Amino acid sequence: MIIVSDTSPINYLILIDQIDLLPQLFEQIIIPQAVYNELSDSLAPLPVQSWTVDTPSWLKIQPVSQPTDEIKNLLDPGESEAIILAQELNADLLLLDDMKARRIAKERGLVITGILGILDQATSMKLINLPNAVQSLKNTSFWASDSLFQKLLDKHC
Repeated sequence: MIIVSDTSPINYLILIDQIDLLPQLFEQIIIPQAVYNELSDSLAPLPVQSWTVDTPSWLKIQPVSQPTDEIKNLLDPGESEAIILAQELNADLLLLDDMKARRIAKERGLVITGILGILDQATSMKLINLPNAVQSLKNTSFWASDSLFQKLLDKHC
């Protein structure tokens, strides 16, 4: 399977100490250079910056071959490059959280999931304690409606 990720899912999985879910669920994740740049940026949370110092073997950084696309004017660099790379690679799945970016990705025929979908899948595989993971996620800057969090919890608890 070809899995491409934007910054957000990786960022929040690092912050809630669940980054090891990605290789357990997907074996390899491909990110564009812009996503790596966002993760390692001095404005990124310190645990995220530190994590990028030793890039794990399951994370592959791949540049996009079509650097110009109209979505570059609509989204941040990581989101736009992740969508473009997912299209170039004919990815099976794109990990993406931002609502505007998700809408554009869907319009382009991409299959997407975000951090909540990752936690859902990990819970189904009995890899995490969902209430703890959700509480940890709520303690970050990640935003989702309380009803969305509750829907996920109700599904498994």
